[in-house]
Amino acid sequence: MLTVLLGAVGAGPLLLYGLSAVSDSIIVDLGISEAQFGLLATACFTCAAIGNATLARVADRHSDMFLMTIVFALAAAALALVAVPAGFGMLLVAAALSGIAQSFPNGVTNRILLERVPVQKRIGWVGIKQSGVQVSQLVASVVFPLLAAAAGWRGAALVIALVPLVLMVMTWRALRAAPLLAETSAPVAEPDPGEPDPGNPDLAEAADVTAGPAAPVAPAPAASPRYPGMMWALAAFGLLNGIGVQATNVYMPLFSVRELDFPLVLGGVTAAVAGAIGVAARVGWARQMARGASGPRVLLLLALIAVAGAALFFAAGVTGWPWLLWIAAALHGTSALGVSVVLMSALMRSIPATAMASASGMVTAGMFTGFALGPVAMGVLVSSPGGFSLGWAVVGLVYLLCALLAVVLIRAANRAA
Repeated sequence: MLTVLLGAVGAGPLLLYGLSAVSDSIIVDLGISEAQFGLLATACFTCAAIGNATLARVADRHSDMFLMTIVFALAAAALALVAVPAGFGMLLVAAALSGIAQSFPNGVTNRILLERVPVQKRIGWVGIKQSGVQVSQLVASVVFPLLAAAAGWRGAALVIALVPLVLMVMTWRALRAAPLLAETSAPVAEPDPGEPDPGNPDLAEAADVTAGPAAPVAPAPAASPRYPGMMWALAAFGLLNGIGVQATNVYMPLFSVRELDFPLVLGGVTAAVAGAIGVAARVGWARQMARGASGPRVLLLLALIAVAGAALFFAAGVTGWPWLLWIAAALHGTSALGVSVVLMSALMRSIPATAMASASGMVTAGMFTGFALGPVAMGVLVSSPGGFSLGWAVVGLVYLLCALLAVVLIRAANRAA
């Protein structure tokens, strides 16, 4: 079950991470600019954001089996389309399809955790399954360049398309073997003596992401169109962080090849290193959340580390020192790539299973909106006279805005306390 949950989160991003790892070859073969290449990520994440915002409530009304099958089928179809030699337009269609494949995974996998996994395992499993994106980044960044060397980047995509199909078959077996639990609502623990007055919605909302897993919650009815205000704050943080995350993920391999003269395969390894560290980071941050860490304080720490990473990317480009790039990639994996698990853990504390798909969809829509904006903005900046230096400076500024938002959340929590 844990394998297929991780696979569902990571299946959709396989295409974009793979194309980013061989971006230099694609740009040369198709005769496109860096900004045009960024449109692939924009098409992908725009469709994902729209899908999460508009299809989330639809997902609440469909079975786990149906939604998981759709996720893997769309991911496989998107990769197969890349193999069609029909120019840049077909790549845009494939990218859009892979974005739609990312419309359901967070919601349906969170619901599966609430309905089929014992409460003591849930938060820990959130960290593992949310690391599916970084596992995808790790696999695609290493395997795509190696396969492309033998069969071209189109052939590499066709081979990778088999991965979602295998995961789909595994999902059918796993879901049949894991029955629904007797109680599927979100856990409610013993009240904390210092809990805010539940009659004050502002204070109750602030408690949702600051308390540990034992924090009391008052879930909103599934049919209610209103969500806690803190959920919208999480979505805003996800949007800002998403801009920096995908601006870095999409252009880091190209930066290493163009600015630091890395070979294509080694350029892909930079993203793989970030992905591998991101896997460990998400598991680690999930454990901190499970132990009762304050959500806003963790988000502030992650934002500050991400600022340091952007500064080192800038320094690597200015000095030409490759070792700065490797440290920057490690900081990127540790910080920005770990935000998603903190956001999802906070939702697990405050939203019931009956509304989990839609609430997760709204926060995920915020993240994907940022994912859509980041690559196209970075592409424009990289193509400008300021080049990568200007791009990394703007990424650092975006992470500073994340830090400011986290400070606002901390102050709100302190007022609630």
